[in-house]
Amino acid sequence: MTVRPDPTFYATAKLAMQAPVENFAYTLMLSPDFSKPDGLAVVDVNPESQDYGKIVHSVIMPNKGDEFHHFGWNACSSALSPLNGHPFLQRRFLIIPGMRSSRIYVIDTEGGPTNAKIHKIIEPKEVFAKTGYSRPHTIHCGPEGIYVSTLGGGGADGTDGPPGIFIMDCETFDVIGRYEIDRGPQDKQYDFWWNLPRDYMVSSEWALPPQFENGIVPEDLLSNKYGHRIHFWNLRERRNAQTIDLGANHQMALEVRPAHDPVKEYGFVGVVVDTTNLEGSIWTWWRDDGKFHCKKTATIPPEGATKDDLPPLLQGFEAVPPLVTDIDLSLDDRFLYVSCWGTGEMRQYDVTDPMKPKLSGSVHIGGITRKTKHSSGGDYRGGPQMVEISRDGKRVYWTNSLYSTWDEQFYPGGIPAAMVKADVGENGGITLDKDFYVEFPEGYRAHQIRLEGGDCSTDSFCYPSV
Repeated sequence: MTVRPDPTFYATAKLAMQAPVENFAYTLMLSPDFSKPDGLAVVDVNPESQDYGKIVHSVIMPNKGDEFHHFGWNACSSALSPLNGHPFLQRRFLIIPGMRSSRIYVIDTEGGPTNAKIHKIIEPKEVFAKTGYSRPHTIHCGPEGIYVSTLGGGGADGTDGPPGIFIMDCETFDVIGRYEIDRGPQDKQYDFWWNLPRDYMVSSEWALPPQFENGIVPEDLLSNKYGHRIHFWNLRERRNAQTIDLGANHQMALEVRPAHDPVKEYGFVGVVVDTTNLEGSIWTWWRDDGKFHCKKTATIPPEGATKDDLPPLLQGFEAVPPLVTDIDLSLDDRFLYVSCWGTGEMRQYDVTDPMKPKLSGSVHIGGITRKTKHSSGGDYRGGPQMVEISRDGKRVYWTNSLYSTWDEQFYPGGIPAAMVKADVGENGGITLDKDFYVEFPEGYRAHQIRLEGGDCSTDSFCYPSV
């Protein structure tokens, strides 16, 4: 513990945009066939460095079969909350959940990114015993601890009770227990985030373990059995305050992105696919007079394709759905980035008016049928997937792998790991950086990215921007 707040913590999103530019990125590496341990790659993102776009350090784990997914910090700008009991924490430890193993790794970055090393390993039995949950998925640092969402309940197949969220101590990293006191109708879990001063949280739904671990189940998808609701919670009371069903055909409501300025009571959620027409969509949710509402505000159409160009899963449709698998919002709440993993497109929307997103930029790379190469000539497979934005909003990074078994279904030719970057224009628009194309060790795939000092899907801000 330090004697003052970490200098990477900022009271407002506007102040965070003035932070020093990142020099390194942390990127998850996973072994899709479990033949190797998963790892954490440290990538040099300083254009002035001779190692620009190269892996300069890695931490390889001692176990196989973890399947890393969405990791995060032990502490962030939420520590500056006036209700916080831990104001002098450091943004020092990365918490990495193994979605398949239910094992959690704590990585110490003291001394800088190139000195990152394993600090602690939390074995699955501790998670099971203290929470009854399994398949940890997303990490968020809150004012009083580390929040971890899960995709499975108890039992071997994770269906003994619903999944949920649990809390870890942000200093000892002990698993404390379940978050929910009253979950209401919530029976699936995926992402979550919050508006801390307004004291509410929003969570979303993907699927139960039998619906995703061995790949997408077509019968369940066409029967609309994947998640299609978002849930709003009274954060401090830990109870479900309201649930909104987006409609059963809007399958897989995934990433939730509240506005960064807590004065603004709205946010966005991405929906992977509409089973009636294969569209992807963006929805805007907001609160009015104490009640939450949600409306579809942007749609992304599928692209036609010939049967022979498609993987078996899609041949009957003769089309490529966009597959909206990640979204991210810049700190000024101006631009929303949307990963279309199926069609191979990264979209930028101007969401200055959150009810009327306007397409302001786009680049194509990868894609099921397009197979667009990187501007450097790199043979980018898969499509834009996990996306991360620099705090100043000028750089956007992304990788290409979704989840091992789903990768095989949609991209049976394989998805060698890749990480790319786009530069953002002053008035919008994005352009791929032809000099930045990260290659990873053979046999690995790349998933989520975290940026040195914080990024746009890490921090929660507790004070209004002025």
